[in-house]
Amino acid sequence: MRIVLITGISGSGKSVALNVLEDAGHYCVDNLPPALLSSLVKTLTDEGTQALAVAVDARSAESLATLPTDVLRLRAEGHEVKVMFLTANTHSLVARFSETRRSHPLSHELRPGQNPAARRTLIECILEERERLSAIEKLGHVIDTSELSANKLRAWVKELLLTDHAPLTLFFESFAFKLGVPMDADFVFDVRALPNPYYDLTLRPLTGRDAPVIDFLDAQPSAGELLIDIRNFVEKWLPSFKSDNRSYLTVALGCTGGQHRSVYMAEKLAAYFSDKERVVLRHREQS
Repeated sequence: MRIVLITGISGSGKSVALNVLEDAGHYCVDNLPPALLSSLVKTLTDEGTQALAVAVDARSAESLATLPTDVLRLRAEGHEVKVMFLTANTHSLVARFSETRRSHPLSHELRPGQNPAARRTLIECILEERERLSAIEKLGHVIDTSELSANKLRAWVKELLLTDHAPLTLFFESFAFKLGVPMDADFVFDVRALPNPYYDLTLRPLTGRDAPVIDFLDAQPSAGELLIDIRNFVEKWLPSFKSDNRSYLTVALGCTGGQHRSVYMAEKLAAYFSDKERVVLRHREQS
């Protein structure tokens, strides 16, 4: 059976991801206690279910500790298990809870000896949840949804579904430093040292995917040197990540606005490695 396990911080988009998987034909279960995962898989396997998606959150605190072992056991039994961990920065999470006017799942829990009137604040709930989930964050692919719209998250989840049989998938992601570094990045490269096309009024409305911007940066010796340096670094260390049985490696390229230099560099790197590896290209600041 193909199993997608969705976990992560409340408010980071788990429901959005689960809806994408349901639309893709997965049998979906939300808020399943991890202790019930193995029995659910057995029941659905006996019924002939081919694809399952399960969302797990921090409310099942006691059984979360067994989740890594459960995942390994399911894989040993021959199931294809993919894990997605969704996260976001605290500022984005607070804004989302404020917009929806929903309470955090952990806000209803009482600590030992606590007065029922003295419940956790939203910030306390988020910090507690991060602590509970820290041990399982690296079970799979981490997606930082801080600056993602629901539509972009849906697209990224669909991309992830296409990587089922790849031994390792390389994600190249462009971003804007002014909007924050992606929390899901394994490596972050700063390309702001390159000449900025933004200061050319004819190039400003374009992006690093447009020919005039590409031509401008191709003509800069520093751009070529930096591209080779990053490419050589990734090539040197990629075998180590493969030997460590990693399924994903995210290389993030940042510039000031996430429109020109970082996009150009991500496109160049993705094109180079696509002949050798399974590559997914993302531009966080572009629709």
